[in-house]
Amino acid sequence: SESERINYIQYIHRCQMILDQKILDSNKISKGEKRNQTAGHTASEFLRSVSISESAPFPLSHGTTTLGFVFQGGVIAAADTRASITPIHSHLVVTSSGSGADCMLWERILAREIRLYQLRHRRRLSICGTAKLLSFMLHPFKGTEVCVALTLCGWDKGVTAATNSGPKLIYVCSDGARLQGDVFSVGSGSPYAYGVLDRELRWCLSKEEAISLAREAVFRATHRDAYSGNNVDLFHITAQGWISFYKKKLIIYNIE
Repeated sequence: SESERINYIQYIHRCQMILDQKILDSNKISKGEKRNQTAGHTASEFLRSVSISESAPFPLSHGTTTLGFVFQGGVIAAADTRASITPIHSHLVVTSSGSGADCMLWERILAREIRLYQLRHRRRLSICGTAKLLSFMLHPFKGTEVCVALTLCGWDKGVTAATNSGPKLIYVCSDGARLQGDVFSVGSGSPYAYGVLDRELRWCLSKEEAISLAREAVFRATHRDAYSGNNVDLFHITAQGWISFYKKKLIIYNIE
């Protein structure tokens, strides 16, 4: 409503004023004192020191549905269009859930670090290595208001002996947790998506059946979850790279 919009704008202005005052206060500290205060501080301690305690004037509704699973034809990544699926390179896409700004920032950081690794070593970082790197970068922010949940969906070519080629699906969240599996669903609609995936998911699915299953899982979630909706973005990742199916309508596809 109009009153809520005005209240929210006033809340943003108050937060900006508080943050500006904190910056001004920090600038008044001498360099010697500032070094003593910041010495040994972790990233999480720094974020807590500059965090804004004022709460929003009303609860902010948010939510989404993202999923990924492995089958004999590769990896399927899908999400409703209130979330995002971001290609990182030719054989890796990332589904994101959490704070939109945080997810976008860490996706850009991850893409930059992978590109730098490729330029330095003349080979692409593996999916498992990418997940470990992301986990290490996120761990210092554990306990802060950073909210990131990324699912890495990709294909490793097995450049080194220690790297197994094939499909990879790894979940990484903002406290540094890292989980590898065959199926993940993240977001407010994930319980409903899991209900469909647990019933229908099989290793021997064809490409068409896997795409239909992903669409139906997202559809069921958007039907039950008030915060998920619109269309579905879908990616299919194989040894040749990823193929995108943008903004497909949410229609039920039954697998016989």
